[in-house]
Amino acid sequence: MTDPGPFYESVIKQERNQHIMKVYFDTLGCMKNMDDADMARGILEKSGHKTVESPDDADVIIVNTCGFIEPAKKESIDEVFTMAEYREQGKKLLVSGCLVQRYAMELYDEMPEVDGFIGVNDYERLPELLDEMDHSGRFVKNSSYNPESDAILSEHEVRYVAEGTYSTTLRISEGCSRNCAYCIIPKIRGPYRSKKEESIIAEAERLADAGVKELSIIAEDTGCYGIDLYGEPKLADLLRKLCRIDGIEWIRLMYCYEDHITDDLIKAIAEEDKICKYIDIPLQHASDAVLKRMRRKTTEDSICEKLDKLRKNIPRIAIRTTFITGFPGETEDDIAELEDFVDEQRFARVGVFTYSAEEGTDAAEMPDQVPEDIKEERRNLIMLRQLEISNEHNQEMVGNVYDVIIDEIDDDGSFIGRTRYDAPDIDNSVLFVSDHEHAPGDIVKVLIEEAYDYDLQGREVSDEPSK
Repeated sequence: MTDPGPFYESVIKQERNQHIMKVYFDTLGCMKNMDDADMARGILEKSGHKTVESPDDADVIIVNTCGFIEPAKKESIDEVFTMAEYREQGKKLLVSGCLVQRYAMELYDEMPEVDGFIGVNDYERLPELLDEMDHSGRFVKNSSYNPESDAILSEHEVRYVAEGTYSTTLRISEGCSRNCAYCIIPKIRGPYRSKKEESIIAEAERLADAGVKELSIIAEDTGCYGIDLYGEPKLADLLRKLCRIDGIEWIRLMYCYEDHITDDLIKAIAEEDKICKYIDIPLQHASDAVLKRMRRKTTEDSICEKLDKLRKNIPRIAIRTTFITGFPGETEDDIAELEDFVDEQRFARVGVFTYSAEEGTDAAEMPDQVPEDIKEERRNLIMLRQLEISNEHNQEMVGNVYDVIIDEIDDDGSFIGRTRYDAPDIDNSVLFVSDHEHAPGDIVKVLIEEAYDYDLQGREVSDEPSK
């Protein structure tokens, strides 16, 4: 890694006098949470502490929580109590992340098992907090976002990269300024703040030097990149520069809202071979009435127009999206409209979530809240239709050759990987056999021979053109 910068130099100078601790991170939630954990691990490593891969080997366990919707909060709390059992072995337990940013004092009062609580804006303080933990007692640190802290983390990136990492995230901004009626993220992470282009490029170069081949570009609102710093969207320019970095082979776009998918961005995706013909667009619904109550900035017509433009200019593009069922006031007509929309658009990948009434959001106070059983029924309706569409897409891939990045090697010697049209951890897998030895991260050509609802099966081939 490069010079960590003056902020961390001052921390490192304390290393001679500190008690070196071994720290285990247990991270839940989205790609952005994983990115936070890597950054926090890097800060600790640079300050002299060590990070480990098992709670059994740790002096300190940090549970990095998600607090976005109710099921994620429950999963986080359950995991904290699971990790609390390690305190019987004399280990310290810290809880960090979005859940702490939202409910720090409530958690402090109700979880005496936990030694400390750290919000999303306080990771740079971890070294000093660990140094003081033995004699400072229980603590809570959940500061509001601080532009100076943002600058420190942006200008002096110290992100941890585990040995053998070939696919990872690249965060290009922090926070969100959309203020959708159902979303708590702006209150947790603050308004939208782009990282400087030179900082992002420098981080990507370090990742490439460490062996990373695939970058998933992430933000709360990826397409908005650069508007706050440069006065106009700059995502297309940034992507073109990332494509010039040796070693990076696949670049994947996540969390792009449709109203900031510009013509220039579409052109960059179409022209640059390294940019996967894949885009994640969180649409949330198709009914204009629901979109208006959600405070989304689009209509069904504007969405369809943008999807048509993407497909016209990038014929093989795989579009992934997410929908919410059961938003307050959603009617049977609204869900029928969404079902028709999914049927017509034939998205490559779809995730559907039931609406979660989050305290602190405007939607939680809206009238006509939909009962949980109806939310689930509507979710299942959309997912069953998408299951059929996914199977149809996969059947169309049989007989074609695709580039596949290897994620796992099975016990029987077969391989599990993904095409360019599949994001890590959330999309389809390709199971294949080969006469050659390979390691995770290798990119090989695979002939698809069988297709299922969500997975593909095939064998490696040589010297065949791929799609």
